[in-house]
Amino acid sequence: MHTFDLNLERITKVEGSAALSVSVKDDKVETVQFRITEFKRFYTKAMRGKPIIALPQLLARICGTCSNAHLLASIEACEDALGMGSTPQTERLRDLVMYGLNIRDHALHIYLFSMPDIIGKDSFLEFDENIPEEDQLLHDAFAIKAAGNHLATIIAGRSVHGLYPTIGGFLRFPTQDEVKTAIGKLNEGRPAVLRLIAFLKDRSFTFERETNYVALRPERYGFRNGCLSTAEGVCLPETAFADFFERVALPYSQATGFTHAGKEYMVGALSRMNLNKDALHPRTKESAKDALALFPSKNIYFNNLAQAIEILHSVDDALELLETHEIKPEPLVKGNPREATGIGIVEAPRGTLLHKVTIDAKSIVTGGEIVVPTGQNQINIEKDIAVLVGGLLETMPKEKIEFEMEKLIRAYDPCMSCAAHFLKVKWSVS
Repeated sequence: MHTFDLNLERITKVEGSAALSVSVKDDKVETVQFRITEFKRFYTKAMRGKPIIALPQLLARICGTCSNAHLLASIEACEDALGMGSTPQTERLRDLVMYGLNIRDHALHIYLFSMPDIIGKDSFLEFDENIPEEDQLLHDAFAIKAAGNHLATIIAGRSVHGLYPTIGGFLRFPTQDEVKTAIGKLNEGRPAVLRLIAFLKDRSFTFERETNYVALRPERYGFRNGCLSTAEGVCLPETAFADFFERVALPYSQATGFTHAGKEYMVGALSRMNLNKDALHPRTKESAKDALALFPSKNIYFNNLAQAIEILHSVDDALELLETHEIKPEPLVKGNPREATGIGIVEAPRGTLLHKVTIDAKSIVTGGEIVVPTGQNQINIEKDIAVLVGGLLETMPKEKIEFEMEKLIRAYDPCMSCAAHFLKVKWSVS
């Protein structure tokens, strides 16, 4: 019989703080508890009493990694509450904000967090410039991140906590010189993205388990529109989110868990690629056709490959938008104060992100709700860990099982907060 008493106090290469407890009895996994241990920050309480115009910038501070996703989700919810539309140019600029975010954030996760596992190094900082493959990866990582950072900066004002997107449009617009520079950086970074896709296609790990996949399903691949969809064929409008998610109280976690139709599910790049790959940019589909043939997939490690393909789509669609549409200053669209509730849903890098806001007749916020991707993935992660550990107990020592669990959880690209420590593992075996 296996008898472990294992505690890992800190593991890097993920965002935030959590804990994991695994209970094994008679060589069988009895319980797995994935606990998000970040203290609640009460944003839904802090929303109340604020004028609606102040809300998006407040809620962007939820995360320093994907802040612009929170910013746009909140703007969408506020505009929905105010009964507002948006101009075609605003829609394009918001798409560009999301493209800049995904290029930067996916590259951060793949190169700095997941790539060391594949290369067999503890850290990205250990990559050796004297080894051609590792030298290329180092240069590619910075080229891709620089392209995403620059795109987000010229459109949103900053790569994180964007200044320019607001309710009704944008406060500043990029100059022609800024656009030209962005086009250059995107074109320069594209070959690096192709190398990344090829690398992950051939070098990814494998772990498969049946689950359901959830994402927005747009007509054109993107991160802001579409119905709430599942791999099982459900397609509901965003306004029906209350009928879609089922909240599950996890007494050991600071974050609420979620199910759909009583079952766990996954959100994130793998879900989006499984559901929406046919809607990718035509140039992306041609350049990444060999990798796309692997989807739909049940392999959690292909979440990283899906992220790489999304980087390519973001580059290709951003180039088309920048090259074919002239960006001109335009006034903000105005809304009318009213008592109402608004919903905003976007696809953050890590999955489906929901913001809800309720306002009174003077447009003062009276309540709201936020559902983040990692909260939705909690139960699915637990199910994966149980199957993974159960399959390794007879063949692998505990030190290697620890690493396999870390690798699997990292593949989800979880974000508990902006901290840089993650996992405590407690084994209880009897």
